[in-house]
Amino acid sequence: MFKLFRKDLMLFLHDQRSVILTFLLPVILITLFAFAYGSFGAYDGRSEPVKLLVADLDKTTFSKEIIYMIDSLEDIQIIVSDTKQSRELVIKGKYACALIINKGFQDSIEYGDAMPIELVYDRSREMEIGIIHQDLITTLNKDINTPGIKWTSVVGEKNDTKLGLIQAVAGTAILMLLFSVAGVGTSILEEKENGTINRLLYSPLKGSTILYSKMLFAFFISILQLTAMFLFAWLILNMDMSINIPGFILMIIATSFAVSSLGIFLAAIARTRQQAQNLSTIIILVMSAVGGSMIPLFIMPAILQKIAFLSVNYWGIQGFYDLFWRGLPLEEILPKILILISIGIVMTLASIKLFKKRIMKLN
Repeated sequence: MFKLFRKDLMLFLHDQRSVILTFLLPVILITLFAFAYGSFGAYDGRSEPVKLLVADLDKTTFSKEIIYMIDSLEDIQIIVSDTKQSRELVIKGKYACALIINKGFQDSIEYGDAMPIELVYDRSREMEIGIIHQDLITTLNKDINTPGIKWTSVVGEKNDTKLGLIQAVAGTAILMLLFSVAGVGTSILEEKENGTINRLLYSPLKGSTILYSKMLFAFFISILQLTAMFLFAWLILNMDMSINIPGFILMIIATSFAVSSLGIFLAAIARTRQQAQNLSTIIILVMSAVGGSMIPLFIMPAILQKIAFLSVNYWGIQGFYDLFWRGLPLEEILPKILILISIGIVMTLASIKLFKKRIMKLN
């Protein structure tokens, strides 16, 4: 029995993929999750202060006093703005909420009338709204006994109950896309190892044709898979598809291009099929955790939210949020589309160079 046990143990330890998936990958993900949920090292669960836009239309002693009081709160940072710009910035997802102090605020405090103060917010930013509600409202009611603040949601009116569905579809779709196209890239290494690539190189086909066909296949599969996931969410899960269709099509194409190029690149940096599988698994899961596929971005510490910008998951998920949750027009989504396309171009050029050098042996 012990000899069989020893044999299985030795086989396991010599299988790098099994060891990595069993020990290294869980350690990396646990560390990321612990950091994100505020349980890592000296981190006490606090992120950077929530940035609160404030538009003071009253411009009186009381309104200035209340702004000073809010700014003194540890978890809130005041950013002076105007009413129109504040609403637009919240709708675009730049900020979680904005406090609008309308004219007559001081008079309402003095005479006990209804307070002309409004807080507009984005319901998808639950953690930041929770901090605002806990700190801001409690402080105001305690210190100046305000009658109440009007809360106005300016984002997601058509998809009020579908926020979780948007996160689930967009996040999961991009995560699974990365694994699918990484498998396509890995298949090139497998064909190299079993001699298929060498036989094809002796045929009339050019080596570049072989490589480009693989990249085209990965791109096609990405579009097909991403489209199928959104169709499933529409037909089965009642996801609202009354959106900007040109923007949706461009987001599908741009996301598919970026994801397929990145997946091919992950295989290109490896020298063997097993190495490609190990690297792809670790990089994809870590990138997906940081980029918002596995952990909603709004609960992450500020440092992880900044790192998320390096992930293709982030730009894809935020682009679909702009479409399905915020309902933004094409010109507002276009920057994210261009970033995804830029990622795809860079990864494609890098993959071509690496494949020619390591696999195709082209001149």
